[in-house]
Amino acid sequence: MEGQPVELTDELLRSIEDLCASKAEEFHLLGYDQVTREEIWECVQAKYAKTGLPALHRLVNDILSLKPTDFMNWVTMSIYRGPSDLKGLDLKGLGL
Repeated sequence: MEGQPVELTDELLRSIEDLCASKAEEFHLLGYDQVTREEIWECVQAKYAKTGLPALHRLVNDILSLKPTDFMNWVTMSIYRGPSDLKGLDLKGLGL
């Protein structure tokens, strides 16, 4: 049974920011020093551009299970799509 789509309240947004910050810190430990929590959120959110945000448990799982290769693939595809997909993404230090 699939859960209800997420409505982003202020409290929930703060929790998501904390999860994304935690994932960014994990990426820093792996050598991806320039990754920010905003970039993590944009990457995860891009997955749901057409369908809208999923249930909370799926959203949390997608943030916590994001792998550096998936993130770098998203960055690469964003570059190919053009500047509108990058929204201020800092590409220095990402090796691109």
